[in-house]
Amino acid sequence: MVQFEIALFGDDAPMTVMNFVNIVRGYKRGKSLLHYKKTPIHRVVKDFVIQMGDVTTGDGTGGASIYGEKFNDENFVVSHRAPGMVSMANKGKDTNGSQFFITMVKARWMDGKHVVFGKVIKGFDTVRKINEVETLEDSSWPLKKIKIVDCGLNPIKSKYIMTEEQVDSTEDLDV
Repeated sequence: MVQFEIALFGDDAPMTVMNFVNIVRGYKRGKSLLHYKKTPIHRVVKDFVIQMGDVTTGDGTGGASIYGEKFNDENFVVSHRAPGMVSMANKGKDTNGSQFFITMVKARWMDGKHVVFGKVIKGFDTVRKINEVETLEDSSWPLKKIKIVDCGLNPIKSKYIMTEEQVDSTEDLDV
């Protein structure tokens, strides 16, 4: 089992982070439990993005939020300025649910379309390994089954502000 850690930008995207944190913990909505645990990584576009988080169907066509099926784009204040940025996947304006992706490259052309709410700060080498998995050509579905086995939250002692260099880096941060 391999793992990676994501730092969340709660000051920049509080609603989006709240959605993500609640689904990490497991969120009961009606009779459904929204949880990232045991969901597949369903899309790997080599050297671009790794997408996951479909908590309803598991195949990349579903997803839901704690606010309802979808929620609005909160803002676009953080840029896809470096590899390792974590953003909401969507099907257009104001269609955020539970799916998210990790960038493998600087992807500024996605600014204004996807809300960035975090950054991989540990284990980007693991993310790189996932990036190398062979996929179906027409759908980018990984040929090897990869899933989120478990997920959780690591409390921090105090607010941490990343430097510009840390945001741009793919090296592990000690926070």
